Amino acid sequence: MSSAGAQKSSSLTLVLMVASAACGGTLQYGYNLAIMNAPTTFIQTFVNETFLERWDIQLEDYQVTLVWTIIVSIFSFGGFAGSIIAGPMTIRFGRKKCLLLNNIFLMTGALLAVTSRAAKSFEMIIISRVLVGINAGISMNVQPMYFGESAPKHLRGAISLSSAVFTAFGVVLGQVVGLREILGSESCWQYLLASNAIPGLVQLLTLPWFPESPRYLLIDRGDKEACINALRRLRGCEVQSSELDEILQEQAETKGMRARRPWELFADRSVRWQLISVMVLSSTMQLCGNDSIYFYASYIFKEAGVSDDKIQYITIGTGTCEFTACILCNLLVERKGRRFMLMGGYILMTVWAVVFTIALLFEHNISWMPYISMACIFTYILSFGLGPAGVTGILPTEIFNQTARPAAYTIAGSMMWLNLFIIGMIFPFLVSELSEYCFVPFGTVSLLSAWFVGLILPETKGKSLSAITSEFNKLNFKSQDEKCTSQAKTQYQLGEVSHSTAL
Repeated sequence: MSSAGAQKSSSLTLVLMVASAACGGTLQYGYNLAIMNAPTTFIQTFVNETFLERWDIQLEDYQVTLVWTIIVSIFSFGGFAGSIIAGPMTIRFGRKKCLLLNNIFLMTGALLAVTSRAAKSFEMIIISRVLVGINAGISMNVQPMYFGESAPKHLRGAISLSSAVFTAFGVVLGQVVGLREILGSESCWQYLLASNAIPGLVQLLTLPWFPESPRYLLIDRGDKEACINALRRLRGCEVQSSELDEILQEQAETKGMRARRPWELFADRSVRWQLISVMVLSSTMQLCGNDSIYFYASYIFKEAGVSDDKIQYITIGTGTCEFTACILCNLLVERKGRRFMLMGGYILMTVWAVVFTIALLFEHNISWMPYISMACIFTYILSFGLGPAGVTGILPTEIFNQTARPAAYTIAGSMMWLNLFIIGMIFPFLVSELSEYCFVPFGTVSLLSAWFVGLILPETKGKSLSAITSEFNKLNFKSQDEKCTSQAKTQYQLGEVSHSTAL
């Protein structure tokens, strides 16, 4: 096979591997968020009927809403649990096998969801949402790690960012499947909740044919031959010595070291600012309110005069916006860099939050203001997709070494899911208490995030781990460097004084 043919074949292998892993991976997160909007009233009715049939109790509206809130928000608790067990699972089973085993949670959850109506048990839906959440929590941590470790350096950002593209695609797919004409009707809601099993089945049938992460094979398992074979399949016939040398260098640096535990990273000064960066940016990804704006969209569309039967179609546009923006970010991230995309995304979100607030203030006084509000929803989501949605997931792969990476993803995932739960719980109160000013906190978070990225985060595009670590060490050991400089200056001055005295 010619060199060009081999490269083409390897590129195809990499693309197919990404599609296979993402189908049952981050796509599930977006899909399972989106499919819960369509059956809201149907499941609430089911809950009410179940209580009436079992205990002859007619629930009040607020009680039905409480049960529904538990069904929706328990997904975040599952995700939090999944993010905690993801690290140990990747260390024990490897990246690929971990993604495959993760489907046990998904398939069990889908089975409970599809049989819940016949069993007349809303508790089965709650357990199903926990299991699906665990599946999403694991995949949101493991998949970017798998991609980042398998991609060549010049494509590392774009390949890792495809996780965000598939998440956004999952949202769009969930919105489409949730249409009343497909599975969003009263008679089909149980099949809608169980439809997440189909992408999982695609992954189970296809992912075993692709190689494991080359870095995991060499650094964690010490299998150089398997690493070279994996690289050969992913890159082409010839493995570049520079890439293999870089992995061998990382293996030498971590030789004899076991995989780090999350709490050990907090005590390690050499990764202090890497850890702070990951924790802050994983938190702000949820605290910026992007996921909440999906829930607010229906209200804004109603205010803009869109009829109820058309809102479900326009809502698909919100998911399509993020999907489009993530693809654009994928194309730009290796040209413009991670820092530029993150800062740019958060700055634009700050601008749209201000415009959104002004539009809400004047929507009852100016007839066309509701349309500005509607436009702000799309531009806010676009701005989020252009940077924070994808770039945040790349960072732990790029700024932590092999022994610390699983623990770093565990911490990042835990922060993301915890903040998703918090923002999901407080958002309705923000809307009711702050009214037109409800997006002021989100705009403030976006502005502070842009400031943090500009001040702290170094550019990681195309850099080796050792180069990125050197950048962070300027912050991690800043006080020590200043102390050394001060001591050297004092010694120099003392030397000057001694010299002049001698003269």
